[in-house]
Amino acid sequence: MMKTYNLAIIGAGPGGYVAAIRAAKEGLSVALVTGGDLGGTCLNRGCIPSKTMLKHAEVIEHIKDAKTYGITVNDFSFSIKDMVDRKHKVVNTLKNGIKSLMKQNKVDVYQGYGHIAEDKTVTIENGGSLDGLETIQADNVILANGSKPFVPELPGIEDVDYYTSDTIFNIDDVPEHLVIMGGGVIGLEIACIFNSLNTKVEIVEMADRILPGEDPDASDFLRRELGKKGIGIHTNAKITGIRKDDQQKAVEFEAGDGSKSMIETDSVLVAVGRTPNLTGIENLGVHFDGRFVKVDQRFETSIAGIYAVGDLIGGYQLAHAASDEGIRAVNHILGEANPQAESIIPRCVYTFPEIASVGITEVQAKEKGYNVKTKKVDIAANGKAIAAGETSGFMKLIADDKYGEVLGVVMVGSHVTEMISQATSYMHLEGTVDEIDSMVFPHPTVSESLGEAGSAWLEKGIHYS
Repeated sequence: MMKTYNLAIIGAGPGGYVAAIRAAKEGLSVALVTGGDLGGTCLNRGCIPSKTMLKHAEVIEHIKDAKTYGITVNDFSFSIKDMVDRKHKVVNTLKNGIKSLMKQNKVDVYQGYGHIAEDKTVTIENGGSLDGLETIQADNVILANGSKPFVPELPGIEDVDYYTSDTIFNIDDVPEHLVIMGGGVIGLEIACIFNSLNTKVEIVEMADRILPGEDPDASDFLRRELGKKGIGIHTNAKITGIRKDDQQKAVEFEAGDGSKSMIETDSVLVAVGRTPNLTGIENLGVHFDGRFVKVDQRFETSIAGIYAVGDLIGGYQLAHAASDEGIRAVNHILGEANPQAESIIPRCVYTFPEIASVGITEVQAKEKGYNVKTKKVDIAANGKAIAAGETSGFMKLIADDKYGEVLGVVMVGSHVTEMISQATSYMHLEGTVDEIDSMVFPHPTVSESLGEAGSAWLEKGIHYS
């Protein structure tokens, strides 16, 4: 007899497993179908591995800068094997935690690729065959298939060994020279890791600046800082081909003025974006918006009772965005209203220095017709930053001049990814600049620079005018 559930979820990444737990806690019977490991790309190949390796790089940077703090380190070494082993331990610890949560919340986990039909039956493929395998029935389905690295069709790329974000954190040897195709979040974070490991790193980006989706002040600042570290950055550069030359690889690209260049390297990382994973839904018949599954504000697809979240639908391709979307989809299945029509999603880039932002950029605010007023304060004069020797960065406040409504916040500097939630809470609660100014920030902290930005925006600044 076919087993039935209130909800079947396809994919066990941050969108899928979080939705499964929330639904189970609300009393629904839940099946979670995954062709990969619990935690999805984020835990196994993305967010967690990269942040683990970035921590290793941060420690190396601190050792290199030890003289700044009156500490002499005469010699040190690192082992990429030990770093990768520690990364595996971190991933396994968290994966075991999710496994326990599934058991604790009585979520049935099916290992295999789920093929979904319009009647919401899910046939689970394991080992490449559908014959004789289990089929389950659900009242509702959430598609949380995630995404995979996008590899463009370039002349010669099939003849060259290259890394993607799925493979780069399992390396056996540190490359001497790494060319990174793509100047987005993934490429830049990996650039910082390998720069700390003494690899010569060069980035080739087709847009006119790195992080083209973020505030220009942030991307320009980061470009200067990365340049100081010796990371080469080529913008307005369209890659035209890759070829193998003896033991070396040659990356060919064309600049905006039409001039052609070539970089010889021993390693190449393709980090030009991600593409939705459509495994199991190829014949489902849901509507698409370009390459992404189309959903409405409730995250329901064109087929009633079938929802989609996360990288499958585009938007912010972030783990916490997927988790929020999964919860909101569950809320709709339960007949509950979501607290806000649209969530405020913070964005974090874990480079050296970090970038964290929330809301819209200054350019976007002007395009939307706001009477925009901004204030940017450098953290170079911040007491905690000076004491820590981490004075590189700024806080930028973007607000509507009429009512002081906070439209966006951009933070650049050490540890700002831990501070952006404060700005997010203002926007979540529809706060104004006056409320930022009236809040008491602890001293000495780098976060008090946000309060300084609010005061300066109101032309009441103490340390900034």
